[in-house]
Amino acid sequence: MSLEVKIPAVGESVTSGMISAWLKKDGDAVSKGDALLTLETDKVSTEITADAAGTLRINAQAGAEVKIGEVVATIEAGAAAPAKGAAENTAEAKPAEAKSPETKPAKKAAKPEAVPAPVAAPAPVAETPAAAVAAANESLAVISENIAPQETGRVTRKRLSPLRRKIAAQLVMAQHTAAILTTFNEADMSAVMTLRKAMGDDFQKQHGIKLGFMSFFIKAVVAALKAVPQVNVRVEGDDLVQNHFYDIGVAVGTERGLMVPVVRDAHRKSFAEIERDLVAYAVKAREGRIGIDDLSGGVFTISNGGIYGSLLSTPILNPPQSGILGMHKIQERPVVVNGAVVIRPMMYLAMSYDHRVVDGREAVTFLVRVKEAIEQPSRLLLEV
Repeated sequence: MSLEVKIPAVGESVTSGMISAWLKKDGDAVSKGDALLTLETDKVSTEITADAAGTLRINAQAGAEVKIGEVVATIEAGAAAPAKGAAENTAEAKPAEAKSPETKPAKKAAKPEAVPAPVAAPAPVAETPAAAVAAANESLAVISENIAPQETGRVTRKRLSPLRRKIAAQLVMAQHTAAILTTFNEADMSAVMTLRKAMGDDFQKQHGIKLGFMSFFIKAVVAALKAVPQVNVRVEGDDLVQNHFYDIGVAVGTERGLMVPVVRDAHRKSFAEIERDLVAYAVKAREGRIGIDDLSGGVFTISNGGIYGSLLSTPILNPPQSGILGMHKIQERPVVVNGAVVIRPMMYLAMSYDHRVVDGREAVTFLVRVKEAIEQPSRLLLEV
């Protein structure tokens, strides 16, 4: 008797994935609950486990594209992995049934950090020009033919992962469907840096977590969205949908690609709660455990190219959202304050927006409100 190993449903919008690695070999004895393979989709990477004990027979190789529900292996019953103490006693008599030394796949040491260009989270998607989508898909189909990695001479060829293909398609879609315009400003980071220096140790002792810059910007964006609700919208076909909630996406970079986990109900959360969410997402990203629910439903995105040294950039929208804020490197520069030239830690801010539904006046006002909140963080506490 054998049990089929099928690719399970991992999300409503996910129809296929790629077997990035088999964690067991063909013929290995496996126990119920053992991780068999890693499935990579355009949203997440997840491990598929055994539903029964027995001998594994693999039908699909690593790198293969598989559909949800497809049978990729079978488990032949009656050959469960031996207990730890019995392994030595059965090694000589039944070498075929002895469990292979289990090798846990090493987790890629991806340092999750905010990055300039985000991956779109699952959300209501605006209608897109058929030609743009078709062109993007056709290009990706040519690039991502089912070929194994090859090293020939001066180049290495490997297949694009589902996530990388999704990133490419989303970026092309964003450029073809929205009228993207970017407005710029700069913020004096002195007040935030002084506050973090003065209160950082007490904050960490009180809450058990460090006070970072991103929580200030999330709070500032929420305040700006409340002041300029015209930015908190999305286009659905011929309709304009006004959001009345504040789920803020934060672009995170991993070795798998770019993701945008969402801080839920940011307007109701304290600085400490926001920082805990960010740390939890960082751990999930490092371990490859970010799920579809973590990525869905954001109304606005924040990215941070400054961690890589970017002084200025024009972030691309995260469809179907209508705005994205780009943070950049903090750099000391001479500025004029009260008629005198002084040196201050300055950051350039960039806001890209969908000019179809957000006017320039609204976008500029929004970015000025962010700037004011960062330069006077007491505004965030007093909600003014």
